[in-house]
Amino acid sequence: MLALAWPLILANLTQQVIQATDILLMGRLGATQLAAATLALNLTFTFNIFLLGLITASAPMMATALGRRFNAVRDVRRTFRAGLWLIALAMPPYWLLLWHVGAIMQAFGISADLADQGQTFLRAYMWCAAPWLLFQLLRNFLSALERPRVVLWLSLSGIAINAVLSWSLIFGHFGLPALGLVGGGLGSTLTWLIICGALAAVAALRRPFRRFHLFGRWWRFDGQRTLAMARLGWPIGVTMGLEMGVFALAAYFMGWLGTPAVAAHAIALQIAALTFMVPLGLGQAATVRVGLALGRRDEAGIARAGWTAWVIGVGFMGAMALVMWVVPRQLVTLFLADVPANAVVVGLAVSFLRVAAAFQLVDGAQVIGAGMLRGLHDTRWPLLFALFGYWVVGLGIGAWLAFAADWQGVGIWVGLASGLAAVAVLMLARWLMRNRLGLTRLGHA
Repeated sequence: MLALAWPLILANLTQQVIQATDILLMGRLGATQLAAATLALNLTFTFNIFLLGLITASAPMMATALGRRFNAVRDVRRTFRAGLWLIALAMPPYWLLLWHVGAIMQAFGISADLADQGQTFLRAYMWCAAPWLLFQLLRNFLSALERPRVVLWLSLSGIAINAVLSWSLIFGHFGLPALGLVGGGLGSTLTWLIICGALAAVAALRRPFRRFHLFGRWWRFDGQRTLAMARLGWPIGVTMGLEMGVFALAAYFMGWLGTPAVAAHAIALQIAALTFMVPLGLGQAATVRVGLALGRRDEAGIARAGWTAWVIGVGFMGAMALVMWVVPRQLVTLFLADVPANAVVVGLAVSFLRVAAAFQLVDGAQVIGAGMLRGLHDTRWPLLFALFGYWVVGLGIGAWLAFAADWQGVGIWVGLASGLAAVAVLMLARWLMRNRLGLTRLGHA
């Protein structure tokens, strides 16, 4: 499990660091610019995560095929091509939506100034969606073969590329113009184009991978396989979108409380997101290893793969909870200078981070639980769990505490913690009943 998971974990962390670098740099422009870019990114990530869920279905599909037969070249290629078509079909309407995101932000009650600045940033950032999704599809292919290390090295290089490009384009270095928010978006787009192109070249040319001819006759539309991936993937996408959506809506609730609350929420959420990358990677590894065991009809292997990921992930998140509780201020001031002008934002971020410490365990448990069930091709019930946990429990409690009980931003974060706990319990209960429900039978998958 660790041999497969550690490159995925570090790749997740490095990809998150790319985003954190942008937030850190835009924070140097000012709290208003940081808030505008954060609101735009939160809205975008909700849609990005849904599209990611569609192609995430490629991982258990490829893994199960390879578990049945190691040399399943044609089956793997068909699944990969279906992912390409899903990305190609989704991009035009998605780009059109993002081009007019300012109007959507204002419809959520965000001020015209913040909405305009958010749209300015997003019109430069939105073009990275296609290479980012293709990178994730290629990563699923390499993970199914249990060879994800190249993804890690390219992701690490992406940190340096993005830092240099965004820093230069935001503030105007190396002879480049100072583009402010536009520079941050453009730097991310160029970074993902570069590292996606490099990963595509590796998959097409390196010996362990080229036998699959992933891009061979890519223009041929395979309706049957594309529909099969969409059927398996849309509940994953909606599940992931519901989770991301509730965090995005929480950011808009913060917008009603004021710009300092939005900026503080952005910082606390970024720190929590960094720790989340570890159980996310373990969940991705669990999906592959559970899927491989399912293809081999190995019920004991399914149990070992799932529980190993779960125990490692929850243990790690327990350690991170302790760190967040003990040194929250030091973590917050990595993102925002601890000066009198930022005192309100820093204080709010510290209070949010203490709540985030409390939900680390359940956050890890729910994402790994989802990965374990995806390995069994079980995606519909986790969708219902997410709908209930995030939007009924989490949003309901958060909104009530924030506005009716006047807990303000802390109430929103307590609501988020409650929703994550509810989803974690439901995911674990379904995993425990997997044999009784027939989820471990290959015919089900």
